Amino acid sequence: MTLEWAKERPVEYKIIHQLESYGYTYLHGGSLESERTSKSDVVLEKRLGQSVKRLNPWIDDNNIHKVIRSITHLDAPSLMENNEALFGYLVNAISVPQDLGQGKKNQTVRLIDFEDIANNEFLVVNQFHINGPSETIIPDVIVFINGLPIAVIECKSATVTEPISRAISQLTRYQRDVEKLFWYNHVMIACCDVQAKFGSIGSKARHYGEWKDTYPLLKNDVGSNSTPQDILVAGMLTKENLLDMIRNFVVYEVENGRTIKKVSRYQQFRATNKTINRILNEDKGGVIWATQGSGKSLTMVYLATKIRRLKQLNKPSIVIVTDRTDLDDQITKTFRRCGFPNPKQASKVVQLRDFLTHANGDTIMTTVQKFQESAEELGLEVLNDASNIIVMVDESHRTQYAGLAMNMRTALPNAIYLGFTGTPIDKEDRSTLQTFGPYIDTYSIQQAVDDGATLPIFYESRLPELRVEGESLDAIFDRVFIDYSEEDRERIKKRYANEESIIGSSQRIRQVCLDIIQHYENYIQPNGFKAQIVAINRETAVLYKEILDELNGPESVVIFSGNNNDSEKMKKYHTTKEQQKAFIERFKKPLKEDGLSFIIVCDMLLTGFDAPIEQVMYLDKPLKEHNLLQAIARTNRTYDKKTYGLIVDYYGVSLFLKKALAIFTSTDVEGALTNISAEIPRLETRHCSAMRFFDKVNKNNIEDCIKILEPEDVRHQFEKHFKRFSESMDMIMPNPVAAPYREDLKFLGKLRQYAKNRYRDEKLDISDCGEKVRKLIEDYIISIDVESLHKPISIFEKNFDYKVKGMTNDQAKASEMEHAIRHEIKVKMKENPVFYSSLKERLEELINRHREKRINDAQLAWELEQVIEEVRKQNSDKESDGLTSKTRPIFQLLQLEWTNSYEDNEKVKETTDTINESLSEYLIDEGISDKEDLKRQARAEIKGILRKAKAPREKLDLLAQQILELTIINREK
Repeated sequence: MTLEWAKERPVEYKIIHQLESYGYTYLHGGSLESERTSKSDVVLEKRLGQSVKRLNPWIDDNNIHKVIRSITHLDAPSLMENNEALFGYLVNAISVPQDLGQGKKNQTVRLIDFEDIANNEFLVVNQFHINGPSETIIPDVIVFINGLPIAVIECKSATVTEPISRAISQLTRYQRDVEKLFWYNHVMIACCDVQAKFGSIGSKARHYGEWKDTYPLLKNDVGSNSTPQDILVAGMLTKENLLDMIRNFVVYEVENGRTIKKVSRYQQFRATNKTINRILNEDKGGVIWATQGSGKSLTMVYLATKIRRLKQLNKPSIVIVTDRTDLDDQITKTFRRCGFPNPKQASKVVQLRDFLTHANGDTIMTTVQKFQESAEELGLEVLNDASNIIVMVDESHRTQYAGLAMNMRTALPNAIYLGFTGTPIDKEDRSTLQTFGPYIDTYSIQQAVDDGATLPIFYESRLPELRVEGESLDAIFDRVFIDYSEEDRERIKKRYANEESIIGSSQRIRQVCLDIIQHYENYIQPNGFKAQIVAINRETAVLYKEILDELNGPESVVIFSGNNNDSEKMKKYHTTKEQQKAFIERFKKPLKEDGLSFIIVCDMLLTGFDAPIEQVMYLDKPLKEHNLLQAIARTNRTYDKKTYGLIVDYYGVSLFLKKALAIFTSTDVEGALTNISAEIPRLETRHCSAMRFFDKVNKNNIEDCIKILEPEDVRHQFEKHFKRFSESMDMIMPNPVAAPYREDLKFLGKLRQYAKNRYRDEKLDISDCGEKVRKLIEDYIISIDVESLHKPISIFEKNFDYKVKGMTNDQAKASEMEHAIRHEIKVKMKENPVFYSSLKERLEELINRHREKRINDAQLAWELEQVIEEVRKQNSDKESDGLTSKTRPIFQLLQLEWTNSYEDNEKVKETTDTINESLSEYLIDEGISDKEDLKRQARAEIKGILRKAKAPREKLDLLAQQILELTIINREK
């Protein structure tokens, strides 16, 4: 690596240098060309073959060839399926038939040595050119293990606008252009030194996350001035960590029939490995606190996966214990969805006894009640005294400890116990640490929000006159029973005036329901989210359901545990487990697919219930401490376009929130709940930041405002500030405090749409705004100019000229034509690189002349009109020159690379026609893009025609490749 190169590509250089310090071998992509039969090869097959031989010395050359072919010629219909198949080969090995002296049998072939890291080849390669079906890509850095491209890294300068966003867009495009590169991919990284994020195949930009820990390295080992990029590379790409993650920290989870690849987050990796170290080195357990919604269940999957592979534990058994049947079902489903082998769910105590007695490498799921409530049936005897049993207790609250500690430890006296919790341990709680041992790892509420693993939760208090605030029961009673005589009020108060009866009075619930409907329809429903209502008891939950129906509110269901002593009224709302599951599945669906908007509960579904579409909880019940933290976390799951969770408080919990959370250490519950009023000053700040772009222009002159947004970097900055402003507005509207900002929001939205059309910038799209903001802007634009909502008009459309002529001045006309031409160059460059490269140079020359004031606005507009006419002629299928829009690009390519004389141009024309006729038979097969054998034959045919026409021999290979790519692109358009 030269000093000049390091200066030109400092981010790339820094990563390579860091990986070299971890023992990687660096190679420039150009030095590997001799090892590849084609630039479309993504696997270094020679190195892969050498590695297979090194790891499996018994294997013969024929089987090495079979192994290589097996993993380079997959035939699954999707990238995800091929990637999953490949990771099965990497982790679980592949088999080939070979005779090792006892007859031909299937033998296991390892592709990676996970036990002896030094037995693998780790390469870091930059500037590795890969030819795709229609595009050549050059990823900045690729990490190869044993010849397989395991990681792809895209580097950007921190000085460019939105570097991470650009890098992620490029990685997304690479997956589309050269899908095969990502069959083998473990992780993709986008970085610019001061920022770094990772994702897996199929990840959208919002799913990319940071890696904020260097574990097991200390941050000082990486450097006192280490950047986020340095930390990510140290945490993810050291040889030990990378192999560990490939083997133990990847799951393919099936959700709604769609497979999603999930790669561990840093806190899951850290917690798992700290726990393994505790088990192996100290032979004891402890507590893992990972705040709710941050992936605790997946941490348990990763931990169980790695524990099962520990040779030191000799086929360990794993027991997963929860405190509720729904949690037991949920975590069992999580294990099964992630492909975990055969988890056994104990449905009865006798079944649990049998599972535990015969446990030998099993994974057993159960509820704690099967230990606590059935001690006699369990027998309070030793069921299994093995020391390689690992018990993971989910949601380990202190109310369980007495029974759990006695019964479970009696049954499994030598097991290691691990407590998982989604809430912090409170100051007074000593039994958790005594039962399970000290903290192993913690991941706090604020850390999860900062990482984007969960969303911030806001709260607001509603109907203060109906809230229960300590001693306010009398005031509420007097209001609810205002129409009764004083004598009747006294009589009712003596008999019924307890908290639950007043909170659950029909008059009060009616007022609350009216407020809930209004709040939901104005604030929540427009964005497509759903809600949960928490009532003080079962009777009140039913009352909520009945009054919501009576008021024609959105569709709702009530879910509670019924019993035989319930009244006939209550029995009407009894539901079976199957019905409850069906309701929950409906609730989780998008509002457009299923109108079930409310789930009404009193105790059920306040823990272990994950429905990311739920944005708001209407809380009308006293909840304290752990229960409060658990309940409100129902709203913090991430979901498309959801930026926060909301607790609407009708009981008054928020008024004694400080007291409710006082039992926890303040740093542990930092960020648990934020008053929604805190968003108002932030709204003011964000409004100013978005409007400041237009401080120096007349806001009534749309052309002057659009001109401000012409530079791409300015548009990116404006977009960032506009989105922040719109997020705050979406949260506050239709509250009157948002009113002063509505006109400016409409103005900015209109301007954004105009800029999108003028500069052909698809990122400026109001569809990604919240529904309330989007509708406000759309309605405003429609009222002033319907055409502004249409897509930009192409120069090939009939009304393009009409639009330009209708513009008010030459500057606007020139700007519209310039960016229309730029757009055509961008989208058509692949179809005809010769013509459009030349056109791009001509356009830049015109713009420079205008910038230097050598031509004025009118002259520039006239020149651009001529350019547009030339582009239209170029794309015409009229054969005035004997060429069509499909053959002209080949002719111009040959003309450029071959000769410019008229006599030989005739020969070039003949050669073009011959190639076009010859390729027609190959291109009958629409799937030629994916068929290397057909493409190889087609390239050979082209080279033969060019050789016969005496084209330059040194250019034959390149020309054949370029002509085939051009032909495929132009036939498929």
